[in-house]
Amino acid sequence: MTQLRVTRPAVEVDGLTKTYPGGVHAVRGITFTVDTAEVFGLLGPNGAGKSTTIGMLTTTVAPTAGIARVAGFDVVSQPLAARAVSATVFQEQVLDQGLSGRRNLDIHARLWGVDARTARRRIEGLVERFGLGEVVDRAVRTMSGGQRRRLEIARALVSEPRVLFLDEPTVGLDPLIRHELLDVIAGLHARTETTIMLTTHYLDEAERLCDRVGVVHRGRIVALDTPAALLAGLGAEIVELRVHGDGRAALASLRARGIAPDGAFAVGSTVTLPVRAGAGAGSITAIRDLGLATASISTRRPTLDDVYLRLTGDRIAA
Repeated sequence: MTQLRVTRPAVEVDGLTKTYPGGVHAVRGITFTVDTAEVFGLLGPNGAGKSTTIGMLTTTVAPTAGIARVAGFDVVSQPLAARAVSATVFQEQVLDQGLSGRRNLDIHARLWGVDARTARRRIEGLVERFGLGEVVDRAVRTMSGGQRRRLEIARALVSEPRVLFLDEPTVGLDPLIRHELLDVIAGLHARTETTIMLTTHYLDEAERLCDRVGVVHRGRIVALDTPAALLAGLGAEIVELRVHGDGRAALASLRARGIAPDGAFAVGSTVTLPVRAGAGAGSITAIRDLGLATASISTRRPTLDDVYLRLTGDRIAA
């Protein structure tokens, strides 16, 4: 009889909680797992609790309650082991600006106990993979923001971590550099078995990079699934109308007449109606026949912002 090998999740979180002095509840009992070689994203606006969660998983923030393990190691009782199998790229840069990129990589390798020969081989490979060959011997302070961000990810990978944490990896970058960095992260996922856990408030990043997404709102995970499944819950098309007055009253009228389906919601003066594929035109006609005082009405594809709005009533963008 063939026995199946059971692979333990790369990250395990159960009831993880962080309450700061004064009763500030940053993270409120969240639970999730991240599989080996998966890209898992925590998606939510600034202040939702994403970075605090990463802080607890990387042992820089002490949990108030709950359990968190990285590659099987408890972050509270086995912090050194948890750090040894992971690496982190934080929002704030930690590179030594006065040293060259290569020197930053070499020092990091030494700090992690990588022998000199192995370090040289890994560094050369990372420099090539991340397109840093022309700048790696320059001082970090002379590099562009995108080059420094790529160098930081390369630095984190020198120790060949089993889990890589990326906290808002593209924040502050211009659109072109941000796009290039997303390609770098996607390529890393495609070529290695590294588990990647990232936080972001950019919807396109979550849709493009993540195998699964945990939607975070006020310290709680309010939805957890693949981006495709979360979007499928809203249907294939969205009818969005802006009304003169209270959107909730308009939504009540639409529901009373059977025009608003399950999953319809209103935020301010905007009403969002999920509809099946090809049904948008018919819905618009029915709405116009109702005689609502609308400022605009249109159809579009659903986004993760719509998922967040339906769940919380808040827009996800900062």
